[in-house]
Amino acid sequence: MHGEPTATMSDGPKTATSPSYGLREGALSPMETLAQSVSTIAPSTSPTFTVPLVFALAGAGTALAYGAALGLMVLVALCVASFARESSSPGSIYVYTQKSLPPVCAALTAWALFFAYVMTAASVIGGFESFAISLMGRWAGYIAAMKLALLLELIAAGGAMYVAYRDVKVSAQLMLWIEAISVFLIAVVVAATLWRHGWHFDHRQVAVHTMSPSGMRLGVMLAIFSFVGFESATTLGAEARDPLRTIPRAVILSAVLVGVFFIVCAYGEVMGFRGAATPLDANSSPIPYLAAQAGIGFIGPVINAGVLVSMFACTLSCVIAASRVMMLMAHHGLAHKRLTKTHAKNDTPGGASVLAAVLAFVLAAAATLRGASGADIYGWMGTMAVFGFLTAYAMGAVALLAHLKKEKRLGFGSVVLTTSAALAMVAVMVGNVWPVPPAPYKYFPTVYAAYLVLALGWMGVVRMRDAKSVQ
Repeated sequence: MHGEPTATMSDGPKTATSPSYGLREGALSPMETLAQSVSTIAPSTSPTFTVPLVFALAGAGTALAYGAALGLMVLVALCVASFARESSSPGSIYVYTQKSLPPVCAALTAWALFFAYVMTAASVIGGFESFAISLMGRWAGYIAAMKLALLLELIAAGGAMYVAYRDVKVSAQLMLWIEAISVFLIAVVVAATLWRHGWHFDHRQVAVHTMSPSGMRLGVMLAIFSFVGFESATTLGAEARDPLRTIPRAVILSAVLVGVFFIVCAYGEVMGFRGAATPLDANSSPIPYLAAQAGIGFIGPVINAGVLVSMFACTLSCVIAASRVMMLMAHHGLAHKRLTKTHAKNDTPGGASVLAAVLAFVLAAAATLRGASGADIYGWMGTMAVFGFLTAYAMGAVALLAHLKKEKRLGFGSVVLTTSAALAMVAVMVGNVWPVPPAPYKYFPTVYAAYLVLALGWMGVVRMRDAKSVQ
C-alpha cells in the first residue's frame, strides 16, 4: 500500500502529475481506456430501450433529438477533456471540482458521481435480468419467478465484482470485445434496413415544421440519457497509458462515436417502422423485428444475446468507475479509510469494488422483493442515476470556468463553452422535475435530494471529528 498521495493540477496544460494510489500504472492502452467510457454508455442497449421511448415523444424527429443531445454532450465532453489534459486521477470530475471550487461543491460532486455509477449498475442489472428471462423462454418457468430474478441479479453483480476485483486490464479487454460485437450486429441490421428502403434520404425526419416543440424538447432530454457515463474513462487516470493524452481523446471520442451511432440507429428505426402494424414505441424488440423484415431474422436472437452481455459489461464498467471514485473519496476523508487500500497482487481497489457491486445488487434485489420487474428496475434506477450525472456534469463545467479564471486563461470561447454546458445540464434536470412526472418518477428527485443531504451531513460530521482530534 502506498502512502496517501495528493492529486495535483498544474499551472498550465499537460504538466500535471498522476499519482497511482496503489493502482497499476500505465496498464491500459488507448483503446482499452476508450472501452471504459463506451461500456458505461452501453450503446447497444439504446436502440432497443431508449430510441423507442424518444420516438414516443419526438416522433419523426427522433434522429434530430439525438443530434441535439449529441451537441449538448459534446459541450460537456469538451469541458471534461480540458481538465483531463492537465490532471489525471481516479477521482474523475470530483478531482477537477476539488481543485477549483469550495470543498462542499467537491464533496457534492463526489457523492453525486458515486450515486450515478452505482444506480446505473443497479439499473442494468435489472435490464440483464429482464433480457435473460426473455431469452430463456419456457425454460424460465422451471424456477420460481422471484428466485430466478434474484439469481440472475446475483450473477450480474457477482460476476462484475469478481472481474473488477481481479484485473482492470482483463476488465477493459472484456468490455471492448463485448460492446464491439453488439454494436456491429446492430449496425448490420440498420444497414440492411436502409438497403431495403433504397438508401434514399427520408425528408420527413427533418421536416421541423411538422414536429411538436414540446415533444422535441422532452425527446432531446430523454436522448441525453443514452450518453451518461461517457466521462468514466477519467476514473482510470492512474491506470491509463499516457493519461493526459489518451483520456481526453477517450472522453470526446466516446461521446461523438456513440452519438453518431445513436443518430443512425434512430434514423433507421424510424424509417423501418413506418407503416408497421405495431409502431416503434410499442414494439419490445425493435431490432429483431427490423432484422426479420430485412430477411436476416436469424440475427435477432444473437443481437438479444449481445444486448444481454452488453448489460453485464455496463455493470462491470460502472463498478470499476464507482470503486475508483470511492477510493479517492476515502483518501480525502469522505469515506472510511479502509477503502483507500488496493489489492497487493491485483492492484485494484478491492474493498471499494466489493462495496459498489454489493450496493448495486442490494438496490436491484430490494426492488425485486417489492414486486418490481427487471424493466421497472432499469427505468427507475436509470432515471435516478441521471440526476447524479447531471449534477457532476454541471459542477465540472463551473469548475472549469473557475479554474481558467484563476489561471488568467479565461477567454470568450471558454466562457461560452462552460456556461452553455452548465445551463444545459440544469435545464435537463429541471425538465425531469417540472412538469411533475407520474408516480413513482415524481418521488425520485426527493430521494436524490435526501441522499445528498445525508452525504453532506456525513461530511460535516467528519470535519467536526477531525477538528476535535486536532485540538
